[in-house]
Amino acid sequence: MIRHLHPLAAGIALAMIVLFWTSTVAAEALGDGALVARVKTAILWGMVVLVPAMAVAGATGFRLAGQARAPRILAKRRRMPVIALNGLCVLLPCSVFLQARAATGMFDTTFMAVQALELTAGALNITLMGLSLRDGHALAASRRSPAA
Repeated sequence: MIRHLHPLAAGIALAMIVLFWTSTVAAEALGDGALVARVKTAILWGMVVLVPAMAVAGATGFRLAGQARAPRILAKRRRMPVIALNGLCVLLPCSVFLQARAATGMFDTTFMAVQALELTAGALNITLMGLSLRDGHALAASRRSPAA
């Protein structure tokens, strides 16, 4: 079951972050303050899904990897703390701050600076999670391969 749960949780987490990132860019580029505020509130509510998905993906990934020392597993293992710390120490606080500012209509320089930080950190997590997805697919394919 873990072999099915891990990619499901990781896929949900990656999809959520991509959705948050693209929604933010679209709202900032095409919308008004009210739309930005709605998007920021929706993102904050989306954390109810994202945080457990990330936790399940991390826990099941470590469980699946065990003591394996394969290069792709080691790469995934190195990326996970960066993804988690970036999410918990940068993205989550930025989301809370930006939602609070957007809800009161404070779209000032500080808002824009934190927004830029959030988009950069989000792009980093999307990239790192995409690399882990790629490595996970390769590991799964090697397990299914008759030569493996």
